Amino acid sequence: MKTLHQQATERARQWLASPLDDTTRQDIQRLLAQPDPKELIDRFYKELEFGTGGLRGVMGTGSNCMNRYTVGMATQGLANYLVKSFPNQKVTVAIAHDSRNHSRTFAQITADVFSANGISVFLFPDLRPTPLLSFAIRYLGCQSGVVITASHNPKEYNGYKAYWNDGAQLVPPHDKNVMAEVNAIDGIGAIRFEANASLITSIGRAVEEAYYREVLARIPQKEAIVRQADVPLVYSSLHGAGITMVPECLTRMGFSNIIVVDEQREPDGNFPTVESPNPEEPSAMQMAMQKAEQTQADLVMATDPDTDRVGIGIRGPQGYFLLNGNQAFSLMMWFILKNNRQPNSYIAKTIVTSELVDDMARDLKITCFNTLTGFKYIAELMNQMEGKAHFIAAGEESYGYMVGDFIRDKDAVSACAFFAAMAAAAKDAGQSLYDWLVQMYVDHGFYKERLINLVRKGAEGEQQIKAMMQRFREKPPAELGGKAVVRMLDYKTRLDRHLISGQEVPILLPASDVIQFYLADGSKISVRPSGTEPKIKFYLSVKTRIRSAGEFADAENRLEANLGAIEEALFSL
Repeated sequence: MKTLHQQATERARQWLASPLDDTTRQDIQRLLAQPDPKELIDRFYKELEFGTGGLRGVMGTGSNCMNRYTVGMATQGLANYLVKSFPNQKVTVAIAHDSRNHSRTFAQITADVFSANGISVFLFPDLRPTPLLSFAIRYLGCQSGVVITASHNPKEYNGYKAYWNDGAQLVPPHDKNVMAEVNAIDGIGAIRFEANASLITSIGRAVEEAYYREVLARIPQKEAIVRQADVPLVYSSLHGAGITMVPECLTRMGFSNIIVVDEQREPDGNFPTVESPNPEEPSAMQMAMQKAEQTQADLVMATDPDTDRVGIGIRGPQGYFLLNGNQAFSLMMWFILKNNRQPNSYIAKTIVTSELVDDMARDLKITCFNTLTGFKYIAELMNQMEGKAHFIAAGEESYGYMVGDFIRDKDAVSACAFFAAMAAAAKDAGQSLYDWLVQMYVDHGFYKERLINLVRKGAEGEQQIKAMMQRFREKPPAELGGKAVVRMLDYKTRLDRHLISGQEVPILLPASDVIQFYLADGSKISVRPSGTEPKIKFYLSVKTRIRSAGEFADAENRLEANLGAIEEALFSL
């Protein structure tokens, strides 16, 4: 069996035998000549694969990196699959990109390769949010689409999200079939890089206008917005694509006091004001929160570079604080479901997202479906439910939300619109979003969640993550935080095991590398490797009941202690 070093060396030499530009050739020669093989292994030990978010990697030379050739190879494979999937049809694709370094270059390469294969291309003339790409595919009647982005990853990353004709990211069998087509390509020399410019068309404003109409048609309590049009709203695009649409959408809704964080307004792939452009990280939200303090804003919003995720901050009794993704999604659902007038409706969420939403939906007599992690699975569910029930909204704990079925991916533009509408409606009722958050807990149960990320980079890190998952499967903990583990769900084996009785029930979702433990008091721990980043994720959830807002503070302290005990127990295993 070949070592990782041998595999990487062999793959690097295969690249050298291909038609490459001089800079790439010289870099490969440098990697092969280095006495320490770690960099060579990390860049060449495997091919980039489609995960929950498509193709994603560090920019640079190598088969495991984002560069001209891996983008070209992915596009050639997708082009081959599209031609086979839609025989005797004119195939069209839409392409968008965010503000990351090389994003425009990679978008143009993608357009060139598609056009070289006889496929017509609609290309956005400048950076635009990912959700607009999802919308454009459906609006323009395309068979596929691509957006060049690494979403919320650090600045050294870029990525390639591929979409099908429903406006959703690729799901089985399409993702595996595309990779099979990529693997069948006979080297870099088989990529068709020579563009057919006559097949590439720039996308005009009509797509954006149609998108705004869809969003505005779904906003509830419009009369409250009219009365509270001057509610102060802070927004930051974190140097990303959100600046092109979020302020405009809020303005069209009627808001007149939109406070943009100027230091983060300019699109910039180096993200100079943040360590990482991820609204899940408190440090990325710092400037926006400071602006809120200065302006006494009712709501803080910040979107990631491709504008499919949004971080939320609100004002409480002790000052401004950040909502986590579970809190923000739950609060949005509380607002939307209370205003829902459609019969036979449903919402959707992922298996690692707060079960408060399940409880809320049950209390309000709305069906709630759970899917695997990734909005592509939510979109797949929506396709299955087409014509059977009315879709309301969906979300996941990782700051992604979607309202309405006019797109099929998470959408921070429309999410910002709904959070702003919530702020106006709360103020119009003489309350705040904090008041609503606590009331939601009183009504449906108090859940408190925590996400722990362990980063393990490179080939060595990947092996460490696999070993951790294997240990949890082979030796599940008997207790965590002083509470017995009573149930284990292994989505890889698709078995739900009740550890006390020994009863096993099949899990009806597709296989996935996720493990969940339930404790005797109802606490829940989910463990999964990230599909888009070099990390393993631990999702902790504890819960209790409160009868009034006066019980909130004491209950929060108890739940925080429970989370700490579980975390300590996890990392002492």
